[in-house]
Amino acid sequence: MNRSLTLLFVLLTASVTACGHEAPPAGVTQTTAPSVQQAATTAAVDSTVASKEAANDAANDQPVGTTSLERVAELPAQQQLPNGRWKPGVNYDPIVPAQPKEAPANKVEVMEVFWYACPHCYELESYLSAWRKTKAPYIEFVRVPVMWGPVHRAHAQLYYTLKELGRNDLDQKVFDTLHSGANPLVGNTPDETFQRQLEWATANGISADAFKKAYNSFAVNSDLQHAQDITERYHVEGVPFIAIDGKYATDVGKAGANANSIEAAHQDLIQLINDLAASEHEHQH
Repeated sequence: MNRSLTLLFVLLTASVTACGHEAPPAGVTQTTAPSVQQAATTAAVDSTVASKEAANDAANDQPVGTTSLERVAELPAQQQLPNGRWKPGVNYDPIVPAQPKEAPANKVEVMEVFWYACPHCYELESYLSAWRKTKAPYIEFVRVPVMWGPVHRAHAQLYYTLKELGRNDLDQKVFDTLHSGANPLVGNTPDETFQRQLEWATANGISADAFKKAYNSFAVNSDLQHAQDITERYHVEGVPFIAIDGKYATDVGKAGANANSIEAAHQDLIQLINDLAASEHEHQH
């Protein structure tokens, strides 16, 4: 089975609602270009790390991320909104402490942490694309590629190179390329990765010189550092991951906890995003 077909097989056999973060197995050193299968499989957290995180949570000193139900109950009433259909700790988690956002003060930021090669991000994309055309004007959508390992970084560098070139209109084509198995857009070495991405870019109307200039630019490297910071500060363990105004975190599985189909779960996520954003907008005024 060639590399592209292996990637496609791994993606199609992943979990139902999210792609998880998996660290290399014990005793294995991850090289510059690990296998795509290692990068795409479900999260396996070492028990010692899990115990340490549990202890930190109990001490109210764990990394920024979602909260336990006990801590949700201690939150101010305004951080437990909206009430009714959506339940904190079930459909969404307050982020404690709240994180700074990039959007202006009068905007509500909706951030998606994603990975081009994640089948669940690919499936969600059509819903987010439709939503972005009809979302409330006070919502500012921000997309950040996850930075778990070398394969994710390679795809993130492509995302930010396209952004630097003003060509994120090609995001859908990147998704389609990866999920058709046509080109994994990552190689066994950094040079091979660059050549695969350069070939793809020129085939899609980007000049080789412009792509080369942007690829290793200061702006792209700064964006990659920012993505690494977001991945760590939000303690992202699965994608697609959605954060609203740095205060709430959710995903397809949480939002659609009571849904009877994958389609309904995606629709629930969009509705939850709208409801949480509306609640934040009300607080701003």
